Amino acid sequence: MIFLIILIIGYIFILSVGMYTLIYIYKHLGDFGIKLTVILNFTSIFIAVFIYSTLFMFSVVFFFSENVNLLLWKLSLISGFIGLILLSLIYTFLKEFKRIPYFPFLYFTILLGLLIGFFFSPNSINLDISSIPSLILDPSQINYTFNLISGLIISIFQFSIVIYFFLLYYMIYKSARKKESVKGLIRNTLIFIIPMLMFVLYITLQIPLFRELYILSLWANISTTCYVLIKKPEMLLELTNKIYFINIYHKSGILLYSYNFETSKNEIDSTIWGNILIGINHILSEFVDTKDQIEVLQTENSDIIVNYDDLGFAIVLITNRKNAILKKLMDDFSNEFKLRYKNELTEIQDLNKLINVSEFTETKEIIEKSFQIYL
Repeated sequence: MIFLIILIIGYIFILSVGMYTLIYIYKHLGDFGIKLTVILNFTSIFIAVFIYSTLFMFSVVFFFSENVNLLLWKLSLISGFIGLILLSLIYTFLKEFKRIPYFPFLYFTILLGLLIGFFFSPNSINLDISSIPSLILDPSQINYTFNLISGLIISIFQFSIVIYFFLLYYMIYKSARKKESVKGLIRNTLIFIIPMLMFVLYITLQIPLFRELYILSLWANISTTCYVLIKKPEMLLELTNKIYFINIYHKSGILLYSYNFETSKNEIDSTIWGNILIGINHILSEFVDTKDQIEVLQTENSDIIVNYDDLGFAIVLITNRKNAILKKLMDDFSNEFKLRYKNELTEIQDLNKLINVSEFTETKEIIEKSFQIYL
């Protein structure tokens, strides 16, 4: 009976944490980069808390019938697999946004397909009940046993996910813009090993105690993830993306402000690149409407992104790799810069007007606010 009470308390707790996190994500969409990042994190928490945890609880605490309980248990395993694949996608995007390696995800999808296929075979999973069935049972009285193939597939999947996470962590750490922020990722990965190990022990030894330890440790891991989403959402954005320079030019080619994040590997002279690009954009503006248009020039080691505004200025950003997160940050920064210096920018629309660049010294504050995660 003690495990029944612990599981009910734990379930209520994780539901509360999950609901609060989902509401927080919805109310603070801007903290998570772009819409896809929001969708991925929102969906992963929803599946882990409201689908997987609920199916798990109903299959180990309530007894409806052998067939219904087996169905609930199998559905919980399938939703758990889907949640892990989704989590691995989030981990992958921490390395490089929207770049999905085909082999790992093809491998995980095949394992999921095999598991679903074996679930339709007889005796893939059996239900053992150690007492007279009633609606609510002590979890220790309900036990699910796996045959060799289904147990092996689940165990291989669990170990594969853990290995993949550690490989991703190693690759992220090597090229991360902030080593300190990545240390939190390894802690989460190490904690993640505990529930995976408990579930493999449950499959191998078929002792319900390991199943309960598994779900409790998993809920602890989910709670940690929710804390990160609320307190440190920048950890869930791409960690290897770097900005080298941001330059702001008047359409005449005069540099209004320059900000150096770090020295790039190929020592790009951002001023020269900026003048070339502004010149190109200025020529294009005579023939086409370039308002809000993003132009990108790719070099061997970096991408140069230009955001040209109708008030006659352009933002030149030099990065190791462009992505949708940077585009959104550039758009937000451009709007705030234009709002702050609307009068000054309007006055210098005339190319013969004398430009006093000292008027734009407060641009540093706007840059550091808009691109805080890259500092």
